[in-house]
Order: sequence, then C-alpha cells, then structure tokens
Amino acid sequence: MIGPRGHDAPTTGGFALDAGGGRWLGTGALTSVNAGGVLEAATALPLPSDGVVDCGGLGAVDSAAVAVLLALKRRAGEAGRPLRFVNLPPALAALASLYDVEGILASH
Repeated sequence: MIGPRGHDAPTTGGFALDAGGGRWLGTGALTSVNAGGVLEAATALPLPSDGVVDCGGLGAVDSAAVAVLLALKRRAGEAGRPLRFVNLPPALAALASLYDVEGILASH
C-alpha cells in the first residue's frame, strides 16, 4: 500500500458524480482493503457524461486501484462509452506505468 510514511492508510474512498454529472471524482484510499466495495459502489453510478474520472482526490493506493480502474474502463467499453482517467496521483501513475497500462487508462 502506498501512503504517508508511518501512518495507516484510511480504508474509505470511492467515486462520486460531480454536480453536473459530467465526471466522476475519486476520493480517499483505493487499496486491496476496500477495492471490492469501491468497485461495487461505482458500478451503481451512471457513467460520467463527459467520460472523465478525476483521480486527483485519491489518497493511498496499491495495485488493486489499477485493477479497479481497468474494470471501470472495461465497463465503459462494454457500454460503448469513452472513459479516461485524469489527475492520477504519482503513486497510481507509477503503478500504471509498472503494469504498462497508463496508455489504456488515459485513452478514450
């Protein structure tokens, strides 16, 4: 889990639609501790009309965060809708690069 050194990472986090419904806003931790619940909650949301997921508010992340983003991308693809992720925190961008999926997350 990547988080502040010497601190336990919070276990709450997820995605919510912005006021206009155009984008999802990510907040809090997205780790193996809560990834299943975050994915389940996100599945209940309508896809953002602008096709953008703003990850700038995400805190602690681990490889489960990458898996959740890829699952969301797959859902959008199955619905024939574009989805891209912006403002990836450095730790999440590093994990995406490590797994060689940064292009998938950024593309429509």
